[in-house]
Amino acid sequence: MSSGAEDRPGAGIAHRVPDLGALELLLAVARLGSLGRAAREVGITQPAASSRIRSMERLLGVALVDRSPRGSRLTREGALVTDWARRVVDAAEAFDAGAQALRDRRDSRLRVAASMTIAEYLLPGWLIALRAQRPDTAVSLLAGNSAGVAERLLTGEADLGFVEGLSVPSGLDATVIAHDRLIVVTAPGHPWARRREPLAAAELAATPLILREEGSGTRQVLDSALGGLARPLIELSSTTAVKASAVSGAGPAVLSELALGEELSAHRLVGIPLADVRLTRALRAVWPTGHRPTGPARDLLSLTRGA
Repeated sequence: MSSGAEDRPGAGIAHRVPDLGALELLLAVARLGSLGRAAREVGITQPAASSRIRSMERLLGVALVDRSPRGSRLTREGALVTDWARRVVDAAEAFDAGAQALRDRRDSRLRVAASMTIAEYLLPGWLIALRAQRPDTAVSLLAGNSAGVAERLLTGEADLGFVEGLSVPSGLDATVIAHDRLIVVTAPGHPWARRREPLAAAELAATPLILREEGSGTRQVLDSALGGLARPLIELSSTTAVKASAVSGAGPAVLSELALGEELSAHRLVGIPLADVRLTRALRAVWPTGHRPTGPARDLLSLTRGA
């Protein structure tokens, strides 16, 4: 019997070695002394088992099993191949155990980096839902601005990120998970709260505002939409701090609609209509280019689809 693989000396080893399923079948035949019982053990029909043994014999170029009415017996060559097969299967089982250990280690933790608005107003609900799916996964949340989120992903400090900026940071892939609207707000005592006409974009751009720091998604969107901003009245590093300053009457601010529900309904802040600009932005999940989220990161990403 000649092997087709012998005529292809340059062929890869995968073309010259039987697959694991065939080797497991051969081991079962050796242990049980019956092709039919071996077929049942590995979960295939006897004709399929016979076909697999014949294919393996053609591949190797030697007869492996003698079949008779009394059962199936390994040939001398078959016994030798069975010894090799056992070592291959044992190595494959060790490989599988190692891969499972890697998956378990990956699944034991999830590091999320998110810009402030998403971290404060969307992620808590998503993480509660993820906890129900993966109670054994420890989650850490790193909140900051969109530029900081990108840096943490690119340096390997985070597994999945969420940003609010105008575009996808360099080196990252992204998917849009939601859209958000920015609202100009002031305390009820501010002159803008009593105006009858919508606020012009030019006046907003020329007015010192309570703003997030440079690098924040909110500030990027606002700066781009208005074509520039006046020097900030106050510059703060969190949405909560900006909102508290606006409520105190320090000055006008521009904040995500997600952050303003309670303050607007309680009339602690007043929304100011804009005449000639609409401040909207995409909220995105981001991850390093070419490394699609897996494990807990993939599950968290799927939970954001209803945002």
